[in-house]
Amino acid sequence: MSGLSAETCEACRVGAPTVTEEEMKTLGKEVPEWSVVERDGIKQLERVFRFDNFVDALAFTNRVGDLAEEYGHHPALLTEWGKVTVTWWSHKIRGLHRNDYVMAAKTDALP
Repeated sequence: MSGLSAETCEACRVGAPTVTEEEMKTLGKEVPEWSVVERDGIKQLERVFRFDNFVDALAFTNRVGDLAEEYGHHPALLTEWGKVTVTWWSHKIRGLHRNDYVMAAKTDALP
């Protein structure tokens, strides 16, 4: 692992700053398949992972869940036949933190 995927997700506190637009551009280069989406005024990182069947999609969902538990940072996960949508954001600050980019990179590195 290198770059963001080698970093540790640190506990985010209420009042921590969200990433700036410039930081989003820089960090986004390390996770190019992720998109910034906005829901209810909250910026989030989102990516759809594709699979050949539901069993593989569900197995991936469980690996993401294990990763989330390991770091104490939890995404929204939507598991469907042949795809999993993973959405990261920091609930405490209602937006994106560097941690979300770290977790996106770690998600990309999952087997």
